[in-house]
Amino acid sequence: MAVMAGVLDETRRRTLEALCDTIVPSVPYDGDDETVRAYMARSAGDMGVAAQIEGLMAQAMLPEDIEGFGQLLDGLSATDFASLPLETRNQILKQVSSSAPEAKLGIKVFKNLTLLFFYALPDEQGRNPNWDAIGYPGPISAAPSADEAPKTIKVEELGTAEATLTADVCVVGSGAGGGVMAAELAKGGKSVVVLEQGGYRNEQDFNQLELPGSLELYLGGGLLASEDGSISVLAGATLGGGTIVNYMNCIRTPEHIRKEWAEHGVEGIDQLEYEQHIDAVWERLRVNVEATSQNRSHRKMIEGMEACGFPWKPITRNADPTCDDPRVFGYCYTGCQKGCKQSTMKTYLQDASDAGARFVVGARADRITAADGRATGVEATVTNADGSTTKLTVQSPTVVVSGGAVESPALLLRSGIGGPAAGKHLRLHPAAIVEGVYDEPIEGWIGQAQSAVSYQFANTEEQWGFLIESAPTAPALIAANWPFEDGAQHKREFGAGLKYAAPFITVARDHGEGEVAIDAHGRAVVRWSLSDEVDRRIFIRANQELAKLHKAAGATEIFTLHSARVSWRKGEDFDAFLEQIENASYDANDVAIFSAHQLCSCRMGSDPSSSVANGRGELHDAKGVWIGDASAFPTAPGVNPMISIMSLAHRTAGEILKEA
Repeated sequence: MAVMAGVLDETRRRTLEALCDTIVPSVPYDGDDETVRAYMARSAGDMGVAAQIEGLMAQAMLPEDIEGFGQLLDGLSATDFASLPLETRNQILKQVSSSAPEAKLGIKVFKNLTLLFFYALPDEQGRNPNWDAIGYPGPISAAPSADEAPKTIKVEELGTAEATLTADVCVVGSGAGGGVMAAELAKGGKSVVVLEQGGYRNEQDFNQLELPGSLELYLGGGLLASEDGSISVLAGATLGGGTIVNYMNCIRTPEHIRKEWAEHGVEGIDQLEYEQHIDAVWERLRVNVEATSQNRSHRKMIEGMEACGFPWKPITRNADPTCDDPRVFGYCYTGCQKGCKQSTMKTYLQDASDAGARFVVGARADRITAADGRATGVEATVTNADGSTTKLTVQSPTVVVSGGAVESPALLLRSGIGGPAAGKHLRLHPAAIVEGVYDEPIEGWIGQAQSAVSYQFANTEEQWGFLIESAPTAPALIAANWPFEDGAQHKREFGAGLKYAAPFITVARDHGEGEVAIDAHGRAVVRWSLSDEVDRRIFIRANQELAKLHKAAGATEIFTLHSARVSWRKGEDFDAFLEQIENASYDANDVAIFSAHQLCSCRMGSDPSSSVANGRGELHDAKGVWIGDASAFPTAPGVNPMISIMSLAHRTAGEILKEA
């Protein structure tokens, strides 16, 4: 967890403490349940939340970032914020939040962090004191021991101030694309070094805990968002990348998307030969439907779809069917403790290791080196297990960029290669979430994270639309997006409602685009907003259709993830609710939008002015540099992309081997 560090002065610290206690205050309770009484009385201050936030700031922020948040605290302290009664503090927060976009974003960040630590911070026994009151069981099984789940991928130990490795190929990133590339190239006779920015964690490290799972397995600790806060970006950052934390929804690349990619210059991808790449991945991941089952959230979604006449089908999943234990499936977003998720760590990275590939974890690729227009290797900074750093040089004539569609373009931009399209044309598959609250318990942390899908609205606006799916219930993430009018209202409603809530989600094929840039420190900056009119219409329609499904399934309350309450309760005018959804604000930080799929920011194509790599995957302007992840997609596929990423990487690895 975060470590206390003195990055705030006493005035700012006192203001932060008061801010946290405004978001999660002690609330009067006149009932008889002593567990609920203790929960209602417990404030953020009682759990030391402000100290946790300050510790996270010290660990994760640069001084200028800390100063920016400090100035927001200064603005609050100018009102003598810490000395004011709760109701007055509530009013000041609303006023400050509405004063400027930057202030709204800052207050949102503090609110979300406060709720994250209040509802997810475990004690020494791995328990959070609020879980019993809100009906959440927390971890239900201990992680296996190191003997029961040994780490079988050999990781290089550097330890020196400087180090040099030599290989035929350096693969940057180990997720869906990088894992396949490393395995196929190593099996093809190439010496391979894999650089992974995250750590090596497997079943023995997966404790079914939301907070450490987010901080240890996700890019930016699970807190990454676009520059203006318009969209939250969920991306894996661990050995195995997003395949460690995703929901195992395996969908073959749609034929119309393959045709579209062929028109962009990816030759042959629309031909029968490409099916062999998909089939190879499908078989290695053991994709099947036999292990698919629906939990209560999905059963409610299916009930709504059948009442509305929408077709649906169970998803195919990369799961070992012999590990069928629905109790633990809902925790898989923090890593599969049973080991039945066939991630790249369990499959392709193991294959690569067995074939002789070497792995370096904690390795941030700083830049790709080149001479005379050809790759010569990668320079990286490695953070070792003891906290020391090593300046690593990997000498390799071939470099595969597989860091994901956020970090891959940032690496190219830091390296001065990739051409004018590097970082452009970013797609994010923006996801809408609508919660329904039911009379009977849903307990969305039980059962498979994702198990059904409907294509009813996949083409609601010509080639653009959305899929309907569901997702697991992560208490702190849900808390951050539960309707918030003030801390007391939020605490009462969230505490009473979480156990009965079901999240329905959509995955949209975006029509517009964003970009990835780098800041003065070379860090990736995501720029995206819901400004494209087609995307905005689709997003509004998605919220409305999810609301209709909840109503058809019998929800007694339905709400969107708008910051200003947009909700309906049984007996109220539902048509008026649909109008409220349509007329609500969709500006930055006025509604929560999520991206679990980042795509197209180093895309392949025949035109160097609008694409980074050619139709084989090699950069137009740097021989020996290849793109091997979702950033290579010419356009957004509109479906969960893991199989498409891996199949395209399988194809690209073959192209590299042909070079020999």
